[in-house]
Amino acid sequence: MKATATTCACAWAIGTALWSSMGFAYAQPQPVTATQRATAQQVAHQGVPLAALSDKAPESYTVQQGDTLWRISGLFLRQPWLWPELWGMNLQSIANPHLIYPGQVLYLERSSGYARLSTSRNGSTETVKLSPRVRSESLADLALPTLQMHLIEAFFSEPLVLSADTLSSAPRIMGSSEERVLLGQGDRVYARGSEHASLLRAVGEPLHYRVLRQAVPLQDPITKEILGYEAQYLGKALLERGEAIVEGDDAHAASYVPATMQITQAKEEIRAGDRLLPEPTRQFHSFVPHAPLEPLQAHVASIYGSNAVRYGTQHQVVAINKGVQDGMAPGMVLSLITRGHKMVDKTDPQRATVQLPDEDNGIGMVFRSFDRVSYVLIMDIQRGVQVGDLLVNPR
Repeated sequence: MKATATTCACAWAIGTALWSSMGFAYAQPQPVTATQRATAQQVAHQGVPLAALSDKAPESYTVQQGDTLWRISGLFLRQPWLWPELWGMNLQSIANPHLIYPGQVLYLERSSGYARLSTSRNGSTETVKLSPRVRSESLADLALPTLQMHLIEAFFSEPLVLSADTLSSAPRIMGSSEERVLLGQGDRVYARGSEHASLLRAVGEPLHYRVLRQAVPLQDPITKEILGYEAQYLGKALLERGEAIVEGDDAHAASYVPATMQITQAKEEIRAGDRLLPEPTRQFHSFVPHAPLEPLQAHVASIYGSNAVRYGTQHQVVAINKGVQDGMAPGMVLSLITRGHKMVDKTDPQRATVQLPDEDNGIGMVFRSFDRVSYVLIMDIQRGVQVGDLLVNPR
């Protein structure tokens, strides 16, 4: 089975249609203006300076199963966030116009001091060899992920930044018929809706819920302002029977019957009082590593899931004090800066206090943004990341 480059170019539209037909949400690309198209064509024509290429950049590379966009970016470039320029992409108009698949050959072209990538050599038509098997997934499913998804996949459902009263007004688990304190996967539990959200098993009502515990405030390390509340994810539950009011007779008053639910997944032990929020619509997350278009500055607000750990390590997730309203978007690459602390100069008879300089520490990538908070995956660091560390545009 073969697919030409035209097939790959059409994958964006086909994949979007298939995902939509399956009930998955997908961000539609905005119309491309004449100015944006001209900018994209200029970038695609020019590429990046040869000095930006990695010393080991190959002349051609066949995409392998298990590759990621970040890995291939690093294969060709010293700075992976220059990928849009090397690939000829205009991020303001199209987030990912060229989907890359296993079996595709990427060619590195050098001309007049610049380099760019292409899926064809000398104007020839590129073919992608795909193994001959029946496919039930969309072409979008075959495209390379930006990162190793097992590192961040859970974070698209687990970290949930809420307002102060969202969780307190959500439906709650009452317990089980055995009245056990701790509940787990496979247990049948009873739950009660609230005045803001009932648990009804009716057409149009949600059936799948996330189980969450108290929301922890996320504080801006600089202003000390509360940016939002991060709920603790515990698992998932399925609504089997909705809550109801059973009418009584002359001898008995009407009685309330709670909803019946089954815990389908438990990351941690679940207890009576834990809250329920509808499972969000599944989304297809595809983004491209790139530097921010405008100067940005943020600080680490927390190290996710590590209350007893002071330092974040490579491939760990941190929350930062900037979000959508500050221009943060998935795919943005930021430099991590360790803030220099004050120390006493013990060689000075006066024991003077000196301010150590800030030090470059590594890079991180934004992969999910809320209104005032974003989550960043630490890609590469030299030393541990702490709350208060700085993130800026990559240099």
